[in-house]
Amino acid sequence: MNSRPTPRVLAATTTALLALAGVTACSSDDVAGADPQRVDVVAAFYPLQFVAERVGGDAVRVTNLAKPGAEPHDLELNPGQVGQVSEAELIVYLKGFQPAVDEAVEQNGGDRAFDVATVQPLLDAAAGGHDHDHEGEPGHSEEPANAEEKEHADEGGGKDPHVWLDPTRLATIGDKLAERLGTADPDRAADYASRAKALRTELEQLDGEYTAGLKTCQRREIVVSHTAFGYLTGRYQLEQIGISGLTPENEPSPQRLAEVAEEAREHRATTIFFETLVSPKVAETIAREVGAKTAVLDPIEGLSAENSSGDYFSVMRSNLESLRTALSCS
Repeated sequence: MNSRPTPRVLAATTTALLALAGVTACSSDDVAGADPQRVDVVAAFYPLQFVAERVGGDAVRVTNLAKPGAEPHDLELNPGQVGQVSEAELIVYLKGFQPAVDEAVEQNGGDRAFDVATVQPLLDAAAGGHDHDHEGEPGHSEEPANAEEKEHADEGGGKDPHVWLDPTRLATIGDKLAERLGTADPDRAADYASRAKALRTELEQLDGEYTAGLKTCQRREIVVSHTAFGYLTGRYQLEQIGISGLTPENEPSPQRLAEVAEEAREHRATTIFFETLVSPKVAETIAREVGAKTAVLDPIEGLSAENSSGDYFSVMRSNLESLRTALSCS
């Protein structure tokens, strides 16, 4: 029996495949800019997604390039995501935080990119140790204290990107984002401004909760797995002792581990903080050595896969309770 398809069957099959390919192509094309009633926004990572959704409301469709549970520093974009960047009506990102996103924006972003780092000057990063030892670091002045610090900042791009951990700064980003959305969508500019104002009110309330909750504590020093908390500690008169610098993947040296253990003992730290998206092993090692416990202090670079139903406010309030417990606040 001859099982080879006839020319008629081949023609029908080819036609069907071409039709299917056309449907698939249309579906792919519909991913970006599919809804003419909404502004298509691409956000580089979670806090920017949160602000875009709150300010944009139902007038925007927001795509987050970083998935829940993924470490956003290391994000690599697939071709589909590069396409999303090139087709978005507005790209919200933080230059210097995600190299792959920076590259995609440089090549495909044009005048549709909104760099939140331009809203307010980023503060100098803490390399480790006490914030108060370095006047040019978060919570103090905008400029490095001396030439050596300036050189360090220039060499390493030593700016702290974690600006969203200060609710008042995040509110200002929301205000500026409303202006950019209003430019892209003038008919609803007043709606964006109104939602940004409402978000600012909520963020200022959160700021008040932090100020009151951390006002009277037995300790002011927090030991953290990496120095992501300069904006938070600067805002609320705390001091961070970082096991590693701005990049959490960098393994701290044995000397650095010994220094942190010594500082933890000096300040009678009861808690060594680690993060949701990074291994807790180093924090656990120091905690065992100094007789402390470990707890999560979340830099909110992204939501964990287990907490995908949470949001910025719920994580920030959880952080506040963790800080109050660790610092014995009344």
